[in-house]
Amino acid sequence: MAPITTSIDVDRPPAQVFAYVTDPTRFVEWQKGVVGGHMDGSGAPQVGEKCRTTRRIGFAERSVTAELTHIDPPSTWGVHGVDGPIRAVVDVTVDPLDSAHRSRVTIAVDFEGHGIGKLLVPLAVRPQARKEMPRNLATLKQRLEAQPAQPN
Repeated sequence: MAPITTSIDVDRPPAQVFAYVTDPTRFVEWQKGVVGGHMDGSGAPQVGEKCRTTRRIGFAERSVTAELTHIDPPSTWGVHGVDGPIRAVVDVTVDPLDSAHRSRVTIAVDFEGHGIGKLLVPLAVRPQARKEMPRNLATLKQRLEAQPAQPN
């Protein structure tokens, strides 16, 4: 199946948008169900570093680990889940619009099922993600546009 892809235009420069959308400590602000997140490394993220996110799933909190697969600020960032029955593959692209004061954020997410996850991905996970992604990006836009614009 093709990844679930959602885009939104944000009235902020690409560097500001990229820094926000790829910071796991900020995921809780705009992604439904996220209760925490961080990168394992210190300093600028590097390919191979672990991104750890805690999500509320039902009545429980579940931590998941993903590995940073690519990063090219302020344009692209991607992670691939490495544990659990449901492993997300996420690609973020930030494109400049009209003289680089506005940006288009595109997030493509796909899932790999392992064990029971093979059943859950098509039955529950993909439909839920398809429903949540537009709302998450609308919240992302609202949060970013509430911040002062930073110069490029």
